[in-house]
Amino acid sequence: MRTVRRSALIDGPDRPLPEPSALPRRAPLPAHHPEPVLDVVVPVHNEENDLEPCVRRLHAHLDETFPYPFRITIADNASTDRTPGIAALLTAELPGTDWIRLAEKGRGRALHTAWSRSRAPVLAYLDVDLSTDLAALLPLVAPLISGHSDIAIGTRLARGSRVVRGPKREIISRCYNGLLRSTLAVGFSDAQCGFKAVRRDVAERLLPLVEDREWFFDTELLVIAERAGLRIHEVPVDWVDDPDSRVHILETALADLRGMARLGRALARGRLPLSALRRSGGDLTGGLPTGLARQIVRFAAVGAASTLCYLLLYTALRPSAGAQAANALALLASALANTAANRRLTFGVRGRGGALRQHLKGLAAFLLGLVLTSGALAALHHIAPGAGPRGELVTLVAANLAATLLRFLLFRAWVFPDRSDRRTTGSS
Repeated sequence: MRTVRRSALIDGPDRPLPEPSALPRRAPLPAHHPEPVLDVVVPVHNEENDLEPCVRRLHAHLDETFPYPFRITIADNASTDRTPGIAALLTAELPGTDWIRLAEKGRGRALHTAWSRSRAPVLAYLDVDLSTDLAALLPLVAPLISGHSDIAIGTRLARGSRVVRGPKREIISRCYNGLLRSTLAVGFSDAQCGFKAVRRDVAERLLPLVEDREWFFDTELLVIAERAGLRIHEVPVDWVDDPDSRVHILETALADLRGMARLGRALARGRLPLSALRRSGGDLTGGLPTGLARQIVRFAAVGAASTLCYLLLYTALRPSAGAQAANALALLASALANTAANRRLTFGVRGRGGALRQHLKGLAAFLLGLVLTSGALAALHHIAPGAGPRGELVTLVAANLAATLLRFLLFRAWVFPDRSDRRTTGSS
């Protein structure tokens, strides 16, 4: 394995990369690859105690289990202890080990710099404390090597993960990821786990769009990638908390909140060229159009919730208003809530720009649903005049399923057309 040594001091800002361009179709890497296929970055700041055992253990694991050439890059960001000297010694001793030194702190800055300079087709990073079991490393990068996915992340919050940590860190992690889901409508489960990988062709286009150079770097990269329709693969990991963690929780939490607000504004105002990150010619395996699968899942979830609300309202109004009036009122209320929820969660539209027009179109879709469900009720009463509330509910559920499919098609093609190309606008 060829050893590459770049013990360079990087004093200036990160070199700008070209503007994002259309991604090529994903393809598997060749079985025989002479250069390093994987570059694992270990970002460090004053880690003189953990650096050497981490890198030696990681190197031995890759040497024994990884079937391709690899490189380990130690990204030292402004350490003031013996970390640079240890990194230099490890680079001289272990084949396929590299190190770079930055003049400023910041995990995001270290990853941005190391990934920007690397020529390996798959880029990864892990925390120096090795909290994540290395047995998950090959499953993490395999979907990227095979061409199945664009990004892969370790998750401590999925079924199958085994996590050992205190209640304080557990609560903070779950609250943070819950906040991401409620504010930025993300689909991935764990933004903060220090165990991630990305294909280089994706990183080359994503990195210029990521502004943060600290702890929010991971979250920002993942949100932009997901909004662009890139495929994110999640790997449940075994994770043991490092009791010597030096993360300042309050300071980091405030910085993350500021980052979420900044990123939310950028997305709402259409400042990010997400359409430039789409893959040309679709995925290797074809399948559903970009974003369609995610939209169907979220539309179905919103639809289930609004259908439940509709049935509860109908049941409450039926005794006093009658079947037809109760159906119309319940359907109107649930349709307004359904349009608002789908606007934000399914089709990713934020801000007030175009909201009135979209709600009017949503009401037009509601009218078609009203015609369909009211017609179904009328047909039921014509065929079976003695049908009671139970028969009406069964009929309405079936009619609503057909109306839901019709609304989804109208929402995607007419109310919120072509999410990947649309630029959302903020409040005026």
